[in-house]
Amino acid sequence: MSSKTKHIIRILPALFTIIILWASTCLASPKIEPKRVVLTNGMTLLFVGTHALPMVNISVAIKAGAIYDPPEKGGVANLTAILLDEGTKKRTSKQIAEEMDFIGGRLSTSGGDDYSSVSLAVLKKDIKTGLDLLSDILLNPSFPEEEVNRKKKETIASIISDKDEPGIVASKAFYKAVFKGHPYGKPVEGEEESVGNITRDDIVSFFQRYYKPNNTIMAVVGDLELKEAVSLIETYFNSWEKSKVKPHDIPPVSRVTKKDSLLIDRNITQANIVLGHTGISRDNPDFYAVSVMNYILGGAGLTSRLSKEIREDKGLAYSVYSSFDVNKYPGAFAVGVQTKNKSARIAIEEILSELKRIREEPVSDDELKDAKAYLTGSFPLKLDTSAKIAGYLIFIEFHNLGLDYFEEYPKKISGVTEDDIIRVAKKYIDPENYVLVAVAKQEEAGLKEGRDNEQ
Repeated sequence: MSSKTKHIIRILPALFTIIILWASTCLASPKIEPKRVVLTNGMTLLFVGTHALPMVNISVAIKAGAIYDPPEKGGVANLTAILLDEGTKKRTSKQIAEEMDFIGGRLSTSGGDDYSSVSLAVLKKDIKTGLDLLSDILLNPSFPEEEVNRKKKETIASIISDKDEPGIVASKAFYKAVFKGHPYGKPVEGEEESVGNITRDDIVSFFQRYYKPNNTIMAVVGDLELKEAVSLIETYFNSWEKSKVKPHDIPPVSRVTKKDSLLIDRNITQANIVLGHTGISRDNPDFYAVSVMNYILGGAGLTSRLSKEIREDKGLAYSVYSSFDVNKYPGAFAVGVQTKNKSARIAIEEILSELKRIREEPVSDDELKDAKAYLTGSFPLKLDTSAKIAGYLIFIEFHNLGLDYFEEYPKKISGVTEDDIIRVAKKYIDPENYVLVAVAKQEEAGLKEGRDNEQ
């Protein structure tokens, strides 16, 4: 589940600035050769120089995600992140916004499961102003009481609003059931009660515990040289002192070992169904084979097996998908579908049938060829802007995937075989032990097996 991400995007009315910022989103690098430097304060810096446009994009990841929320304080990591730019020791929220507006830059902050993020995009000529703002919100946030209260109210209002969205209700119930006793079972933004329990002192304490340079990854991509980038970052972050980080212990992810059904009654015409169990972590060597397998199963949109069987052949749903989470710890494998209440049971039966088939029958040559062609062919599109490259550098470093990832990913996908597909399907897909969540008009859906819950 992703948190509500806040984006502050303010652009000067000057036509030149608008054109430059727009053009930066179309920037592609023919060959990406990252450099990695660990600074004296312990911060890890990743760098890629791109000189087609006078732009600099910076992404920052602080290993301070929702998995480290204290018990009964779910949402504190997210609140800490989204409050970073709402006031510092020398700037108000308004002043931060006005300074970014003046240089036509972009600044955003967000929380996440595994880490919290900050990003910056500025013209090269404004890099010092941008770094002054970036370092200020990371080193000196003041967390004003009035801003804390405002963000808490906004978050709680959003959580309450989500209760009227059947798809969100199903997703939250699914994660809570799959990840019993693990932080992945709780929403990044927290729950209504837990957010209400959070105080400014909780936020300050969380910040002081986790926001350290030696707990931070920074990626710089743009019109700079490596020496210049290192010098600038060291200049603006030299007062950020490293210290030992003591994270909360994270319990292991437990596998789903039995079938469990959660039936949530709503007066709606479409049943919202999520079915699945625990999956794999991103650093698992089987990730590449799992990606190809999942593309064939339900990740290929209208051309996947699930879509062909449930949407095209049976006409049971407009869309159906399968996915594996990409997390530090094993995330979820999930199949999601919306169908008429009366079609819920047969849709579930068809899903389970396809889960069994992917484990037992070899995929066709065309299926394997098409999956690998798509995954390798679409990969460059994930790297066609400086901002995307910066985000990927964070991702690569966080999951310890290696600086040769940009070259190795296509090779590893291309190397997946038919035998690999069946092997990983048997290992990571279980059509016998799973969690089924159905938000539906239960009288019409007729799903009476398992445990019934009215929420």
